Amino acid sequence: MSENFFAYISRMRYIGRWSLMRNSLPENIQEHSHMVAVLAHALGVIRRDVFGVPCDPNEAAAVALYHDSSEILTGDLPTPIKYHSPEIRDAYKQVEALACRKLLDTLPEALRPAYEELLSGETQERLHELVKAADKLSAYIKCIEERKAGNDEFLSAEKQTRRILEESGLPEVDYFMERFIPAFELTLDELGTIE
Repeated sequence: MSENFFAYISRMRYIGRWSLMRNSLPENIQEHSHMVAVLAHALGVIRRDVFGVPCDPNEAAAVALYHDSSEILTGDLPTPIKYHSPEIRDAYKQVEALACRKLLDTLPEALRPAYEELLSGETQERLHELVKAADKLSAYIKCIEERKAGNDEFLSAEKQTRRILEESGLPEVDYFMERFIPAFELTLDELGTIE
């Protein structure tokens, strides 16, 4: 039996995102997954330490690292297509589930339960709203970066994504948007040096 799981995971860098858009700053799903993990961890810390709701930020980060791993086998289906209709959305969820099972089959039996929890298990379900919010925050940050690079292609996506975040109903997202998003508008000189 081939144990190819981590070789597949390393190929995330070859799967581009935002394929229907002209990108000034190309992004792949490996870069995206890292940022989503950073943001999911932050939202978990905010949930636990600011709002006093039990949460394991490290677990949220781990789920986020693997949240798009099925795309290694499926590619990144553009959002307008993926969510065009309930039928397409449900069919694509089945395709994603099959891809996750195929990836899990490339692990030794003893390791599968731990990774199944990250890819498709109870842990993923429990942290779904937090990871989904981190995913949207990552998309919003990408839109800000594209706009700052002079690319107007992302203006509509930026407005739509901001609205989704504002309507999320998650206090962790509101906290992050209010305190941390403004800094993404700054240049390196404006951010200053770490003293």
